[in-house]
Amino acid sequence: MATPIADSTPPRVNASFRRRARRQTTLQALPWLAPSLILIGGVVVFPVGYMIYTSFRDLSRFGTDRGWAGFANYERVFGLDHLSRVLSNTALWVVGVVALSVGFGLVLAQFLNKRFPGRKVLRMVIIVPWAASVVMTSTVFVYGLDPFYGIINRFLVDVGILDVPFGFLKNPLPGFLSAMAVAVFVSVPFTTFVFLAGLQAVPNDVLEAAQIDGANRVQTYWRVVFPMLRGALTVATIINVINVFNSLPILKTMTGAIPGYDADTTTTLMFKIIQNDRQIDTASALSVVNFVVVVVVIGIYLRVVRPMRED
Repeated sequence: MATPIADSTPPRVNASFRRRARRQTTLQALPWLAPSLILIGGVVVFPVGYMIYTSFRDLSRFGTDRGWAGFANYERVFGLDHLSRVLSNTALWVVGVVALSVGFGLVLAQFLNKRFPGRKVLRMVIIVPWAASVVMTSTVFVYGLDPFYGIINRFLVDVGILDVPFGFLKNPLPGFLSAMAVAVFVSVPFTTFVFLAGLQAVPNDVLEAAQIDGANRVQTYWRVVFPMLRGALTVATIINVINVFNSLPILKTMTGAIPGYDADTTTTLMFKIIQNDRQIDTASALSVVNFVVVVVVIGIYLRVVRPMRED
């Protein structure tokens, strides 16, 4: 038997060769990636950089730059009297809406993955709330919850849940919970289709092997199917966290008329700082805080879930 010839090339030479090869491959791909990189730079990187820059400037109510402000804008943000309540609302808003959207999405995806008459039509119907305008959907619920002529209020009275029509959007807590329900209603379709795509990617031979091994339906789902949905779960959760955290139209439409800050999140608070107080620099500082919080939350989630690890 021939003895294999050992590679006598020094490790340092091999590492240098690999670096040159990677560099050459990157340079060859750069012309093809350039349009996407330019778009990302113009739509994402530049606005984020300018937002950070603005947060350290002293801007007048009319937008005049009066120079460097240091951390004064951040001190004003963390010195707001109602900040603790707004942060609590934000945590409840994000965790509640994302958790309910993921839960309902898993159930609906499992149902829509089955074969039954009218499945295609039902799939198209479910996507409508996500495809429609968020402001339009929120406005429909605003009129439906009106205590005088709202059809939802009338229905709750007719079935005996309420004795008299109730002003859901006149009080902070009912209004906030109603906005959460609408946010879940809007988020569930997208989440459902992400999970549905993940379910359809599960090989049939894996399911058949689980049945042959004696696993029932519940065991098959939790021990075989659900672990294979880790990628879909990660995508659905991250996109929902970003969308829900930065969601303004639903809360603005449904709770914008409620006085005070009891129904506000950090996003609506930022809007009020700009609209009512004209403090663009303070709002920029709050935007930076929001951005950092979202990045940290997503980083922790990816660290815990580790969607790319092997099962």
